[in-house]
Amino acid sequence: MPTDQSEPCIELPSPSYDGTVSIEVTLFKRRSVRAFSPKPLVLNDISQLLWSAQGVTSPRGYRTAPSAGALYPLEIHLIAGNVAKLPAGIYKYMVNRHVLIPAAAGDRREDICRAALQQKFIAEAPAVLLFCAVKERITRRYGERGISYLFMEVGHAAQNVCLQAVALGIGTVVIGAFRDNAIKAIANLPDEELPVYLIPIGRR
Repeated sequence: MPTDQSEPCIELPSPSYDGTVSIEVTLFKRRSVRAFSPKPLVLNDISQLLWSAQGVTSPRGYRTAPSAGALYPLEIHLIAGNVAKLPAGIYKYMVNRHVLIPAAAGDRREDICRAALQQKFIAEAPAVLLFCAVKERITRRYGERGISYLFMEVGHAAQNVCLQAVALGIGTVVIGAFRDNAIKAIANLPDEELPVYLIPIGRR
């Protein structure tokens, strides 16, 4: 999967840091959504959701979600099917540059749906966020305890996405039931990346 700075990339719009919906409202309205409108998402939506998950918020590289030892074991991929002005395909989110790197062409939502035990709404969502983890980034410092920290971190990041989605009028649901090896093959993940969460996203 291409990741270096010489590869073609898709610039994302700058995220907004000044929303109009309070955190209290997003907490109150957050629900799991399993029915999505056919209306496409736009790149501004994608940009804001990716930033909420792992966006850089400090010159020192700190991000929107806390990470044990600031080791940041998470990687995020976008499975896009119905995003305006973005060809269907799989993209890797490059946190430090806030860009998408194309990884595979074509609409893979049906494949992801089958790998996720035929949860049909996954194929109907305009896009799906795939959260992966590189365990070695955190276990080399914290040993097996690092696995617990890893899952805490993906929970922080996923909740950020769910709350940001409410503020954008977007529905989400978090999915942990899938066949790891099938997801790895579909997304062409490197050996060290373990898929840990799927988040379908779309307008209600």
